[in-house]
Amino acid sequence: MFIRFVTTGGTIDKIYFDAMSQFEVGESQLRHILSEGLVGFDYDVVSLFQKDSLDLTDDDRASIRQFIEQDDAGYYVITHGTDTMPETANALAGLPGKRIVLTGALSPARFRTTDAVFNVGMAVAAVQVVEPGVYIAMSGQIFAAGAVRKNRDANRFEAT
Repeated sequence: MFIRFVTTGGTIDKIYFDAMSQFEVGESQLRHILSEGLVGFDYDVVSLFQKDSLDLTDDDRASIRQFIEQDDAGYYVITHGTDTMPETANALAGLPGKRIVLTGALSPARFRTTDAVFNVGMAVAAVQVVEPGVYIAMSGQIFAAGAVRKNRDANRFEAT
């Protein structure tokens, strides 16, 4: 089993700057999460962006799609910010033979209390068993692209 991980930024990789009381996207924590998880499959990590998902553009989404379309892997986990994750999932729909699972976190992976590790684990499990297509692994569930939204008030993802 080989999984290509693609990082785009988002809360999962944010760093908190105490003196400035703000977050900025930093280096991906994905390699650390996978190393600590003692995973038993082959993988690599490709960083395409280090952006908050609100800053991702349609051109950025097209770049992600083009990368996956031209890449030779069949299994992808994409770490992504939660605010526009459904939009990116929709933009990736229809890539034949590819299994793509987007995930992220509602609190940074660097925090002691975070959903990042759980979500990455869910995405890794999901990408190995789903049919080709695009999915989102968040809030303890797997959602098909086009059938999910972020409920900001409840701070979770839910089916539409």
